Amino acid sequence: MKQFFKFVFASFVGMFLFSIVTGIFALITIAGMFASQDSTTTPEENSVLVLNLSGQLEERSENNFISQLQGSATRSIGLDNLLEGIRKAKENDNIKGIYIEAGAFAADSYASMQAVRNALLDFKKSKKWIIAYADTYTQGTYYMSSVADKVYLNPQGQIDWHGLASQPVFIKDFLAKFGVKMQVVKVGAYKSATEMFTGDKMSDANREQTSAYLNGIWGNITKEVGASRHLSVEQLNAYADSMVTFAAPEDYVKLKLVDGLAYTDQIKNMVKKQLGIAGDKEINQVTVADMMNVEDKSQGDESNQIAVYYAYGDIVDGVVGGIFAQNHTIDAQVVCKDLEKLAKDKDVKAVVVRINSGGGSAYASEQIWHQIMALKKLKPVVVSMGGMAASGGYYMSAPANWIVAEPTTITGSIGIFGMFPDVSGLLTEKLGLKFDEVKTNKYADFSTRARPFTEDEMTYLSQYVNRGYKLFRHRVAEGRKMTDEQVEKIAQGHVFTGQDAQKIGLVDQLGGLDIAVKKAAKLAKLANHMTRAYPKEPDFFEQLLDQSKSDNYLSEQLRANLGDYYGPFSLLKTLNHQSAIQARLPYYPNIH
Repeated sequence: MKQFFKFVFASFVGMFLFSIVTGIFALITIAGMFASQDSTTTPEENSVLVLNLSGQLEERSENNFISQLQGSATRSIGLDNLLEGIRKAKENDNIKGIYIEAGAFAADSYASMQAVRNALLDFKKSKKWIIAYADTYTQGTYYMSSVADKVYLNPQGQIDWHGLASQPVFIKDFLAKFGVKMQVVKVGAYKSATEMFTGDKMSDANREQTSAYLNGIWGNITKEVGASRHLSVEQLNAYADSMVTFAAPEDYVKLKLVDGLAYTDQIKNMVKKQLGIAGDKEINQVTVADMMNVEDKSQGDESNQIAVYYAYGDIVDGVVGGIFAQNHTIDAQVVCKDLEKLAKDKDVKAVVVRINSGGGSAYASEQIWHQIMALKKLKPVVVSMGGMAASGGYYMSAPANWIVAEPTTITGSIGIFGMFPDVSGLLTEKLGLKFDEVKTNKYADFSTRARPFTEDEMTYLSQYVNRGYKLFRHRVAEGRKMTDEQVEKIAQGHVFTGQDAQKIGLVDQLGGLDIAVKKAAKLAKLANHMTRAYPKEPDFFEQLLDQSKSDNYLSEQLRANLGDYYGPFSLLKTLNHQSAIQARLPYYPNIH
């Protein structure tokens, strides 16, 4: 027995010591993370910036220390870091070129990819080179990589070049199998967000607008790729129509889509030749992550700040939790407080609101509209539109002094709707529940689940939604210096590309975030300024206390597995937590 207790005690001591060592190791790791973020580095001479285009492109990078320690972090690239890294590489004399390695890459929109492509074009103005390589190019990675001086492909590789298509999902009949149907009140002939729940095909109006923005985006892609590859738009369309995706790799060279076929070791030698180093020497490589610690020479006076405030995701009245929640939301309660702080910050002389959202709660959009109006009284406000700034996303954009959008941004969609599930069929017919009632007033049972709304109740709802639409339309008219009647002609939920929105006065200028920052500096009359991103990222301890991050990994896995079906089920799952009146696009424009 004595020997037994000796072994137990020894095991306990061993486990205790192991826990201490593990804890110390974790603290050292965390300290290393913080130290690496704060330190500045200088790239070695004759270096090349490597852009590894694989993973998910997000609007903004996120350092989730908890996920990194747990090993559950998914591969993502922040558009903000990617653009900053390319800009710094252009300005740094030690970096001689960029090597693009294209892989399995997914972006939220062609507008985001257009921003990356434009940054690469700007990089080339420094007379530095770009080489691109892939085993297989997706249409998106080829669009970005085509800007390179030389584009290479694996000798057995493939280029996916097929054009654009949109295939909305309709789930009305699916819901009917469970005895559920949607009761919808909407304003706007083009307001198509509810069609997936109420129809089995696209309306004529939605088909018209979808065709218009698909052709607009594709027109930009073919024009830009054609300019880089010295091909006409007609040639590129002919390639797409001829299933060039399945062509022999040698044909890609003949068709001028690539400059040559090569293996990775051969590409490595080409890069060495560009750098002027011997074949047995190692290439000095830097990554986008490395570039974040390189000194930013373009930053000026800290007391003359231009705040870049990132607002992306669904617009909500509060955090909607659960595994079907979006990874990022524009929570009106949080955003309004943040904007109020920026208004009071004496060092902040102008604010650029970077919006990437298809909308959400009409109430929350109105709250943010009000806060931007208050901010605008004190300092210039410029909106930079990302992949989408539509419906509620446009609502909060409207009061800005100036609006900048990418040509391929999805915007407009000035319209709202109310959507209320009728689950009485599920409860009474499928589950066999019975209901009875006693009430004091005519509409006391208005919110019941035991029956659908009456015609009289739907009339009241229609009046309510129409009032919200008129307010939305008036907010746009105020911000864009139009009459309500002028806005009505371009409203009705109509979706536009950024370039078409500029023609009708919904957008002031085409370009990316850099253009928006320059405009903000001009409006604030700043000759010497610096930019700073907001809201500030939470530190390790804040992330540790924030339990809402715990479901992000599972949510990302569900999105990856459900694909186009994720949006409808996400809305159904969170419907009871959302505002009844919505100003939104469908979850995703569903462009392939």
